[in-house]
Amino acid sequence: MLIRPRRLRRTPGIRNMVRERSLSVNDLVQPLFVKNGKGIKEPIPSMPGQYHFSVDTLTEEVKELRDLGIKAVILFGLPSKKDSIGSSAFDDDEAVQRSIRAIKAKFPDMVVITDVCLCEYTDHGHCGLIENGSVHNDSTLEILAKTALSHVKAGADFVAPSDMMDGRVAAIRDILDKNGYCDSGIISYAVKYASAFYGPFREAAESAPEFGDRTGYQMDPGNSDEAIKEAMLDIEEGADMIMVKPALPYLDIIRRVKEKCLLPVCAYHVSGEYSMIKAAEERGWVDGKRMMMESLICIKRAGAKIIFTYFAKEATVILNK
Repeated sequence: MLIRPRRLRRTPGIRNMVRERSLSVNDLVQPLFVKNGKGIKEPIPSMPGQYHFSVDTLTEEVKELRDLGIKAVILFGLPSKKDSIGSSAFDDDEAVQRSIRAIKAKFPDMVVITDVCLCEYTDHGHCGLIENGSVHNDSTLEILAKTALSHVKAGADFVAPSDMMDGRVAAIRDILDKNGYCDSGIISYAVKYASAFYGPFREAAESAPEFGDRTGYQMDPGNSDEAIKEAMLDIEEGADMIMVKPALPYLDIIRRVKEKCLLPVCAYHVSGEYSMIKAAEERGWVDGKRMMMESLICIKRAGAKIIFTYFAKEATVILNK
C-alpha cells in the first residue's frame, strides 16, 4: 500500500505551536519625521497615515507608541535651512537634536535611533559633499561624524548612517570613542540599493537630488555578492548592526547577509513598499492589513531581527489583539 505523507491539520492552536517564525512588537521600529515649529502634525500625501511632527507633537506620538508597546523609533529631520555642506545636520539646536532631548526627558526607556545622512540637509539633495560636480566620499566623512556625535550628545542610543560613503562607520566609531561615547551603537546601512522604492520618502524628507541620481554610491539592484562585501567591511569598521534596504524586493539579500553575519540584521520596509499597499488598499484591490502582516512576517522569515517599518504602529495594534 502506498503511504502518502500527510500535512499537519492546521487548526489555529496547532498552527501557532508549529509556526517557524513569529512577529513581535519587539521586532518593530517606527520611523518619524520631525521639523521645526510648534503644534505641527501635517499629513504626508504620498504616505497615508504618516506625518511631519514638530517636537511638541512628536512627544505626544511617542507616548502613544510607547503605550502600545513599541520600544524604538528612528528620527528623520527636516531642517530650517539647507546649504552645500548640510551644516544643519550637526546643529545642536535643530529639530532632531531637540527631539532626542525631549523624548529622553519624558520617556528615557524609549530607544532613540537617528538617521545620519546629508540628503535632507544639503541644498543639492545628495548624501555627500559635492566636488567638481560629483559626490566626494572622503570630505563627507567629517560632516557625517560630527552629525553622529551631535545626535549622541543629545541622547541618541544608536546612530544609523545611511549615506553609503566608504569609511563612515570607522569615522563615526572613532569620533564617538574619542569623546567618551564608547557604548553608543552604530546601525550601519551597509546594504542600501539604488532603489525606485524610496520615492515617497524623498517627498516626506524633502531630499530628492537636484541633479543626477545616487547610483554612484548606492548599490546596483543586480548585485548580491557586493552586499556581503559591504556588510563585512562595515562590521570590520565597528558596526553593531547591519541594515538591508529595501526589504521585500531584497529578501534573498537579507537571507545571504544573515547567513554570513553574526551581528543582528535589520531590514528597512521602505516608503514605496508601504505606499503601494496603502494605495491598493484605498482602491479596494487588496486586504491591506493582511498584506501588511504577511509582508512583515516574510521579512522576519528571511532573517531580519529588527524591521524598520512605517507599519509599526498599525501592526502593533493587531499584534496586541
